[in-house]
Amino acid sequence: MTGFEASTVSQVFAGLIATALYAAAYLSFVRLLRFPRNWVTLGPSAVGTTGLLVALTVAWVSLSGHGLDTVGLAVSTAFIIVIFIIVAAPAIAFHPANRGVEFLAKHAEHAGLWLLAPALVAGLAVPNIELQAMLAAAMVIEMSWSLRQHLAGRRLQLHPFNDSDLAVLETQAGGDLEAFRRRHGIRELVLSGDNVRWRGCGKNTPPCPFNLYVNRLGLNTAPCCREHMREISHYVAACLRDIGAVHWLEGGSLLGAVREGGELLEWEDDIDISVLLDAEMSWDRLSAGLTERCARDGFFIDLFERKNLISISFDAPKSWPFRWERYRLRGEIRVDVALYRQAISHGETVLERQSHKGDMPATESGGYGVPQEIVLPTSTIDFLGSTFDCPHKPEAYLRVLYCDFEDVEYTYVDPAAAETRRQTDMVK
Repeated sequence: MTGFEASTVSQVFAGLIATALYAAAYLSFVRLLRFPRNWVTLGPSAVGTTGLLVALTVAWVSLSGHGLDTVGLAVSTAFIIVIFIIVAAPAIAFHPANRGVEFLAKHAEHAGLWLLAPALVAGLAVPNIELQAMLAAAMVIEMSWSLRQHLAGRRLQLHPFNDSDLAVLETQAGGDLEAFRRRHGIRELVLSGDNVRWRGCGKNTPPCPFNLYVNRLGLNTAPCCREHMREISHYVAACLRDIGAVHWLEGGSLLGAVREGGELLEWEDDIDISVLLDAEMSWDRLSAGLTERCARDGFFIDLFERKNLISISFDAPKSWPFRWERYRLRGEIRVDVALYRQAISHGETVLERQSHKGDMPATESGGYGVPQEIVLPTSTIDFLGSTFDCPHKPEAYLRVLYCDFEDVEYTYVDPAAAETRRQTDMVK
C-alpha cells in the first residue's frame, strides 16, 4: 500500500469515527430531552453520558498527532452548542421560555437546516477531515429529520372550531385572526374567508403544540386534540383495569369530571391518572404490563422509575434510533400516570406521591400526600363519555389539591392572555 493510499484510508477511518461519535452524542442528547418534556429533573447519569460523548467528539475533531487544532476546536464546539440548542428548543419551551427559544420551537421541523450554509462554509474553509465528517453527519441528520416531519405533516387533516373555541380565539386575537396567526406563527390555524379551521394531528403526524399555543395564548385545546385525549384516556384506564391496578382520575382531569360535568377543561393539555403501588401491584408489574400493551397497540411510553411517573403518549412508537427523536417534537397528547404508595405522616395514613401536585401537603418522609380515606375505596365518575375510577370523595380530594376548586384558575404563562380569557368566560 502506497503512502497516499494509507493516508486516504486513515482519513476515511478518522471521518467514520467522527461521524459515529457525533451520531452517538446526538442520540444521547435527544434521549435526554425526555426529562424536560415530562417536567422531570435531569438525571446526573444521563447528563454525564451525553457530556462525555460530546467531549469525545470535540476531542477527536480537534486533537491529532500534530497537536491541537484550535480552529477545529472552536468550530466543533460552537456548532454542537448551536445545533443542540435548536434541537432542544421544543423541550425547553414546555416550560416558560424566552422568545428566542419559542421561535426555534415553533420552527422545530426545519430550524436545524439553517445551519446548512455555515456548516458548508466551515467544512470548505477548515482542512480537517474529522470536522468535515462531523458537520456532514449533523446536516444529514437534520435533513432526514426535516424530510420526515414534512412527509408526516401531509397527513394532517382540517378540523372546524366549535362556537366556544372560535369565541375564545377571536377574543384573544382582538378580532384580527390573520394578524394573530402571523404574530404568533400559528401554522396550524387555517383561514379561508369566514371559515376557521385547525390543521389537526394524529398518531403519525406532528402533535398539537399545547405549550406554545394553548397555555401561552389562552386558547382552547384544538378539537382534534380533545378527541385524541378522549381516546388515550379510555385506553389507559382500560389497561389499568386489565392488569388490576387501583387507580383514579387526578388533577385537572378530575377537576373536569367534577366541575365541568364530565368534560375536559377547555385548555387541558394532558390526562392525569394516579395508581397505587402496593404488595400486589409493584413498579415492575405495572410498568411491564403497560409497556407490553402500549407496544402492542401503538402508543409511546416513557418510564421514570426514580420519579414514580409513567407517561403514555398518543403517537406511534418508532424503531430505534428514531424513537428517541420524538423528543424533538413541539408537543404531544399524553396521559401522565403518577404513582402513590401508602405511608404514615403525622399519625395519619396517607397515600403519598414523590412529586408536588397543586396544594397537596408535604409528608414527613419528604413526599406529598392525601388522606387515604379520601381516596379508598375508589368510586366512579362519568368522564369523556365513559365511566372512570375516581377518589372515594372526589370533592374533598380536589379541595386538598386546589382549595376552592370551583373558582376557575387560569394558569397561563402570559398574564394578559389569562385576564382576557377570564373576561371572555364571564360572559358565556
